[in-house]
Amino acid sequence: MINFYAIFKPQPPIYPEPIDPHENFFLKLIHTSIIADCSPGESRQIRYFHLHHVKYVWDNENASFSRLLGLEGEKYTIAQLLDHSQGLTLQEQQQKLQLYGKNVIDIEVKSYWTLFVEEVFNPFYIFQVFSVILWSLDDYYYYAGCVFVLSAISIITSLIQTKKQSLALYDLVAASNVHTVTVCYRDGHCKIVEADLLVPGDLILIPPHGCHMTCDALLLSGNCIVNESMLTGECVPVTKTPPSHSDEIYDPNFHKRHTLFSGTHVIQTRFYGNNKVTAVVIRTGFYTSKGELIRSILFPKPVDFKFYSDAFKFVADIETILLRTLDIVTIVVPPALPAAMTVGTVYSLNRLKKLKIFCIAPPKINICGKVKLVCFDKTGTLTEDGLDIWGVLGCENSKFHSSLVSSPLKLDVTSPLVAAMATCHTLTNIEGKLTGDPLDLTMFEATQWDLIEPGHDTNRYDMLTPTVVKPMRKTSARQFFCLYRPEGRASQARSAMGHRLLPIPYEIGIVRQFPFSSSRQCMTVIARTLGSNHMTLYCKGAPEKISCLCRPNSIPEDFGSVLMNFTSAGYRVIALSYKPMDLKFNWLQAQKIKREQVETDLEFIGLLITQNMLKPESLPVIQELTAARIRCVMATGGDFAFLYYRPWHVLGDNILTAVSVARNCGMVLPNEWVIQVKAQAPDETHSSRITYKILDTTVENSYAYSDCMSIMECEKWHFALDGKSWAAVCSHFPELLPYILTKGIVFSRMGPDQKTQLVEYLQNLDYIVAMCGDGANDCGALKAAHIGISLSEAEASVAAPFTSQIANIKCVLHLIREGRCALVTSFGVFKFMALYSLIQFISVLLLYMHGTMLGNVQFLYIDLVITTTLAVVMGRTGPTSKLVPQRPLGSLVAAVNVIPLLLQIVLTLVVQVAALYFLIQQDWFQPISPKDGEELIQCWENTSVFCVSCYQYLILATIYSKGYPYRNPFYTNSLFLLTLLSLTVFTTVLLVNPIDPLAEFFELMPLGEHKDMKHFRLWLLVLPFIHLISALIIEVYIANTKWLKDLVHFLTRKRVPKNKYKRVSEMTPTKLHWIAEIT
Repeated sequence: MINFYAIFKPQPPIYPEPIDPHENFFLKLIHTSIIADCSPGESRQIRYFHLHHVKYVWDNENASFSRLLGLEGEKYTIAQLLDHSQGLTLQEQQQKLQLYGKNVIDIEVKSYWTLFVEEVFNPFYIFQVFSVILWSLDDYYYYAGCVFVLSAISIITSLIQTKKQSLALYDLVAASNVHTVTVCYRDGHCKIVEADLLVPGDLILIPPHGCHMTCDALLLSGNCIVNESMLTGECVPVTKTPPSHSDEIYDPNFHKRHTLFSGTHVIQTRFYGNNKVTAVVIRTGFYTSKGELIRSILFPKPVDFKFYSDAFKFVADIETILLRTLDIVTIVVPPALPAAMTVGTVYSLNRLKKLKIFCIAPPKINICGKVKLVCFDKTGTLTEDGLDIWGVLGCENSKFHSSLVSSPLKLDVTSPLVAAMATCHTLTNIEGKLTGDPLDLTMFEATQWDLIEPGHDTNRYDMLTPTVVKPMRKTSARQFFCLYRPEGRASQARSAMGHRLLPIPYEIGIVRQFPFSSSRQCMTVIARTLGSNHMTLYCKGAPEKISCLCRPNSIPEDFGSVLMNFTSAGYRVIALSYKPMDLKFNWLQAQKIKREQVETDLEFIGLLITQNMLKPESLPVIQELTAARIRCVMATGGDFAFLYYRPWHVLGDNILTAVSVARNCGMVLPNEWVIQVKAQAPDETHSSRITYKILDTTVENSYAYSDCMSIMECEKWHFALDGKSWAAVCSHFPELLPYILTKGIVFSRMGPDQKTQLVEYLQNLDYIVAMCGDGANDCGALKAAHIGISLSEAEASVAAPFTSQIANIKCVLHLIREGRCALVTSFGVFKFMALYSLIQFISVLLLYMHGTMLGNVQFLYIDLVITTTLAVVMGRTGPTSKLVPQRPLGSLVAAVNVIPLLLQIVLTLVVQVAALYFLIQQDWFQPISPKDGEELIQCWENTSVFCVSCYQYLILATIYSKGYPYRNPFYTNSLFLLTLLSLTVFTTVLLVNPIDPLAEFFELMPLGEHKDMKHFRLWLLVLPFIHLISALIIEVYIANTKWLKDLVHFLTRKRVPKNKYKRVSEMTPTKLHWIAEIT
């Protein structure tokens, strides 16, 4: 049997080109399978392989492997799916089950033993195991045991954390794998089957009282109220409706309003008469939206961070030397290094937990210290999550009212404007509580009307008028009247006197709802007032869209300027309109008519102005980030298919509103200009084009080309663009993206995929990107960013490395401060441990040259008491309270980092050689002459080098624990200070006045009676003092200084910045030939 393998590079499903900078390739075994065809006795052969839980099938037409898709891959239209989804036969179901596999999301929870085996094969731990074995063979049991204990603690901590994450992920998907589903077959019979047997094309029934969805399915009949918090972070239920007949190609991402997604909870279903709520299965298993989320967590994008790659290079280089100088290597490379650095990370995690910030990826903490750009979502992140009604501006006779009404209660209760606010929504009562979109809820509650839904929750569509709204306050205006004819004998006498007029309460019944559509940017209802002889249409939506649907003579002349005044001030504006329907327009027609037929020739009746308040923490946080030269950009949601989660994102949240919020929160300063990029894809009459417009809150379209050029050359300015322009730029002007990204500040109306794409492109420009969002439509961007910070505790936040229980952006400051502190601490511990080994290496070599060596107790005192203790407590120093513009170094092998390290090594060597030279110059000194095979430890050479080297360890721990500018001063770390002082005193006792038992235990020379020997001990203290002063000079006046960086750049002939975004930023506007038109 011959096995075939495929070398395959996966491409992200969102983008047409691979964007993985790591160029990952995979070698996969190709399988061959025989699948029975529908025709009797026929079969077909497929070749496939699996990668990251996804099957790739050989495509004969394209001669390549392509990803297996569900029903959406067939490119069916909406009409085809509605008309021909009659279920499968048993044979078709079995055939598709062979092709797609079972509908399960399998998460392997590895045993502790498996995790342990994988962990110990880390290069660090392999080296530790080798070191422990070598020391044990050399009878150095004490330190070997201590290193073993520390390593065991580090491994156990890592195993517990990994196991905890695996269990959390397993619990997240477990609910989707244990349900049963009712499947309807083509012959008409229905059967309850296990959910893992579902395949694309199956017709399923949704129970009246809801269920947990185990697949992605298109709703065919009936309505569903769904909680999608698992995927979106939104706890507000959304209503799913069947799509209208159309020739649009079905796309689950675009038609989300009509798609039930795996992992979501259907709370209730509603249906007409005896009809059942049905749906056709589109995707199963890991191909579903939930499966994609789980795959992105299981196989995250690798993070290329210099600190970690340099650390592993250090060990990998030493492994080559390992074969030659085994014993020396265990001195040069400290085996306790991983344990010491793990302890530092634990301190950081504990400090973050006290700030209500939780982390599921501890290595990401160090990366926080290198953040160069923070991308913020707007609503729920920079601003409050809810909306307040700021006012209503009515319109009559094509003119706006002279003044803004602060509350709808001041309007005539029977006016079309109030009726539109009371009826044009998708609110519903669930268990006695009014629920729905936050804007709809705020708008309806402002009218102080009541919503009544007759009948039970699951059969409300049996009624001709399922929902009725009426004012709770007494109607002060006119009452509607109708003829009322009493029936029965008792009333016959009265009927002879004529008809009796009785007042009818003012109530409006909602006959038909057209839910919010992202493509049409509006929502429409058809309603009928009780007692009225005709129906009325009410519509609300984006002002620019509603103005196109209304009759031109109903739009005020100052519509554009009034709208601009509100949006540029940061308000969200919703336009309202209505239209009386024809007298012959009946209930049956209302149920069958398409929205395109009725959303025409509307009457504009006014604007609803809402306010989304800026969170009080946003401005000071943005100001501090800007002062620290950390770039801040805004990526607002609310466009394309995702808008149905928060449809009010598009209703007035235009680019002017986003720019206004950017100014209010400090992203755009008062003296800075904003230029809008407007790109359009080619159409039948025009080729692709890009134009530019200067945004100002006071005037509109009053700048010429020369004005813009002078602003670009002389002033501070930023770009702003919306999701539609972003898509056009990516497709038709990709060469402009780098410059737009480096100057962009506001990206409005971005879809979830576009946010992810934005983060990826920023990373390609060498930005270390942090993304902060509330977990709603930010999941993809949170996963893609180097640092993802979720302000939501919804299940979707499991994809973000960090989750803050306090829903404001202060957590960004805390993380960057802690990240810088942790990164500097890791560098300090690494350099301290490396120099400790080199100091010991120098000591051993010098003593070998003089015929002696360090004793086991001396090794133990250095390795365990001094070095390990100090390394463990060094990480307790907390971060400083202020961010500085300079970022800490990120590479261990950078020249500006290596040069001071080499100087410290030379200084260490000089001091130890000076100690021996000073010893040799003493008149009373007599060199040792050991006999063959004898190890003589207790001698003056040993005592001098050992004591001086002990001070060197303490000195290095002190200078590598410096505070400013990233950490608090080292003396604020009380445990470290106490340890440092205690070891200094004890080492001084060993050198100056060791009592006999202590000298014998440490194998040091006793105090003695000779006066010159006592003076020698005192004079030997001068060398550590000189070392301390010299080491401080190196760290203060050489390490991390500007002149050292400039010298390195001069010697390496560095002419251009290393980072791409810096090179792009240096381009002058006059060189940008693509600026062709300003509007």
